[in-house]
This record gives sequence, C-alpha cells and structure tokens, in this order.
Amino acid sequence: MTIPRRSWRAAGTYAAVAVAGLTGAVLCAGPAAAHTPTWAVTCTDVSLDLTAYNGGVTNQVTVTVDGKDLLPTETFGREFHKKLELPQHDKELTVHLVVKAGDGDQFSKDETKTAPVCEDNTPTPKPSVSESKPAEKPTTAAPSPSESSPETAPAAASPSPSSPDLAETGSSSATPIIGGAAVAVLLAGGGIMWSVRKRRTAQH
Repeated sequence: MTIPRRSWRAAGTYAAVAVAGLTGAVLCAGPAAAHTPTWAVTCTDVSLDLTAYNGGVTNQVTVTVDGKDLLPTETFGREFHKKLELPQHDKELTVHLVVKAGDGDQFSKDETKTAPVCEDNTPTPKPSVSESKPAEKPTTAAPSPSESSPETAPAAASPSPSSPDLAETGSSSATPIIGGAAVAVLLAGGGIMWSVRKRRTAQH
C-alpha cells in the first residue's frame, strides 16, 4: 500500500508543531523552576541567597525592619548574596523581604519573617529608687539627766566611818569613849579637890 505524499507532508508538519510546542513549554518552565529566593532570619542578622535568576533582565531586592530600610533597593542579575546585621532589640522585629524579578511578577517574592530577641540582649531591670537608696541609720540621742533611769544613776557615796565630817557632827563611833574619859577626868579632879580641902580643914 502506497501512502500519498500529502499524508507524509501533513504528518511532518504536525510533528514539527509538536516539537516546537514542547520546546517552548520546556523553555518557559525552565526559568520558573530556576528562580530560588532563599533567605533566613536570626536574632542578629538576615541572610539573603537569591540564585538562578534571569541575568538578562534587571532584578531588584529590598529589605525593611519594622518599616525602616535595612537594605535599600538594590539591583542584581543572576545571583545576589548578602548578610545584613540587625540592630540590637529587646522585642521581636518584623523583617520584610521584597524581590522583583525583571522577567515577570510570577517570579517575584514578597515575604515577612520575625527576628527573635537574643537571650544575652535582654536588658537587666534597674533597681527602683527605694531599692537603690541606702537605708538610713537610726540616730540615737543621748538621754537627758532627767530621763536617766534610777538604775543607771550613780549612787551617792556613803560616808566613811573615819570621815572627819562625822567627827564634827558627833556621829563618830569614838564619841562615847571620849565622853567617858572626860567624865572620869572630871570625877578624878573633883575627888582630888575634895581631899585637899578636907586636909586643910583638919589642920585648922
């Protein structure tokens, strides 16, 4: 059986169209799978690794932290690698990445991540005024003489028995002895005087 030439030509045309369509689909699928926007956020920095982009167009990347530019808009070609240091913070930060691919918005990226707080950056609470102020020492006032207790007041010194003052007041223990001696002397003198007078009377 002989196949007509027209049939061969039609089959060749269909095959060529099919090959061209398949090639176009592969070429279109290639760039879509190739764009690789990889990035990571820690408590100290942001790492960007944008690879396999179309180097024949202008691509852009921007990074902001809590609405402020950490990386102002930069252009790149096939690849972009950068490490950005985050400012010190005592609360979580919102990191926003925007990548605009020059060969189509379908290859662009708009993503947000959170930067945690580093443990060693947590501020130490300051002591309050009452805690930092040294305690005042209580002042102890010396008691006035009128306030001193009887127990602590010095006792009056008792006079010594041999004190001269007591001899003058007649309260000395030697007073009875001295009085007795004086009486004896007076009696003896009286007796002598009486004997003398008696003798004189007897002679006359």
